[in-house]
This record gives sequence, C-alpha cells and structure tokens, in this order.
Amino acid sequence: MADDTVLVAIEGAVATVTLNRPEVHNAFDDALIARLTDALSDAGVNADVRVVVLAGRGKSFCAGADLAHMKKAAGFSEVENIADAQALARLLMVLGGLPKPTVALVQGPAYGGGVGLVSACDIAIAAERASFALTEVRLGLIPAVISPFVVRAIGESHSRRFMLTGERFGAETALRIGLVHEVVPGEDLEARGAEVARMLLQCSPDAHRRAKALIDAVAGRPIDETLADDVAHRIAAARASDDGKEGIAAFLEKRPPRWRV
Repeated sequence: MADDTVLVAIEGAVATVTLNRPEVHNAFDDALIARLTDALSDAGVNADVRVVVLAGRGKSFCAGADLAHMKKAAGFSEVENIADAQALARLLMVLGGLPKPTVALVQGPAYGGGVGLVSACDIAIAAERASFALTEVRLGLIPAVISPFVVRAIGESHSRRFMLTGERFGAETALRIGLVHEVVPGEDLEARGAEVARMLLQCSPDAHRRAKALIDAVAGRPIDETLADDVAHRIAAARASDDGKEGIAAFLEKRPPRWRV
C-alpha cells in the first residue's frame, strides 16, 4: 500500500497492526492517526480476523504526539484543535471498542498517547526495557483524550501520581499498577504474544464479543437487582447462542469445538 506508516499483516486469524514511523519513535501525527484508525476498523469488521495484535516498529512503541505536529497544532484555531483531538479520541474508541481481543506488545518506550494505546487494549505485554510516562503536564498540557482509558486501566490513585508528576516508570511498575499484564525479556516478546494469541483462538469468538460487552456493562456499577437481571439475561442469551450450544455439545462429546484452530 502507498501509505506504509501502519503495517497490517494477517496470519491465520491474527491481524498484527504495526506502527511504522521508527524514525520519530512512532509518534502520532494526523496521518498516522487516520491510518491506524482505518486499519483497526478494517480488522474489526474482517470476519477472518479473531485477534488483533498492536505493535510498534523500532526502538519505541509510541512516543505520543509528533513534535512537528505539536508545533503545527500550536497555531490551530479552537475548532481545529477540537477536531484534531477528536481524531485521537475516535482512534481510541475504535481500538477500545473492537469486538475481538486486542493485545499490545510494548517493546520500548510508550509515552503520552502511546500509554493511551496500551490502556485501550485488552491485554498488554511489555518487554523488560519498556518504559512509560504521561508527560503532558511537563509541556503545560493534560492527557485529556487518553484519560478515560488510562484511569480505567490503572485507577484514580495511580493516575493522580503519574499524570501529575509526568515521571517515567519502568515495566515492573507498569505491571504493578495494572497498565500491563506481563513483563518478558525483549527477545521473548513476539513469541509470548503469539502464545497469548493461540490461547485466545481456543475460545469462542462470539463469547469474546459477549465477554467484552459484559465487562463494559458491569464495570463500576452497583451490585443490585438491576445488574443481577442484566447478567442473568446475558448468560441466558449466551446459552441459547450457536456458540453456546456448540461449546457445551463439544464438551459433552469430548471433541474440540468448531472454532478451535
């Protein structure tokens, strides 16, 4: 394709979407945001794709906003600034709203919007050398657009610390606060990502869709009769679904379900 700022490789049922601006540490500009949004949207509606892996080429995962783009944005009108921010918001909404599992492979630094990408994925695996920072306040800015995903991932308390200090932290701290789920040696990152993808492919794609919707529906809600009724209807619908029936039948018949690859 003519625009190679984002690379898409589909192998079997796994789509790997790779940020490909290593010369600027995969930093965002308006073109990269648009291309990445399109690539993720396409993967989301591709019936052959069941798992989406997000990666970065080069030393960095994503350094946040591109400096040249930031300089350009400094001269934007209010309307232009809002439109620019809404483009990033849409990217994160597309990534966070994909109906299939998403896995971030963080091989190096992830700053600002890069932390937003990690936060918007279902599963995040970091190399030992990876580092993270929410540096916006050091530039007189705030991590507004990424904040819903970051606060959801690491909670209010950790968000207060790292959004207010702008300090850099390592992979082990990211693991401790819940930003990433595993830390592995850098040379093992791709292999571990492939293992996780294989685990995900053992599961029902319809159940993945329903499970992601379930998490969104119950997170932060009070446990009351309304919620109890909601989840009861959800499991009833899953039991009556084609995949629900197939999964139970396969278990009882001691055979793999049809979706297993």
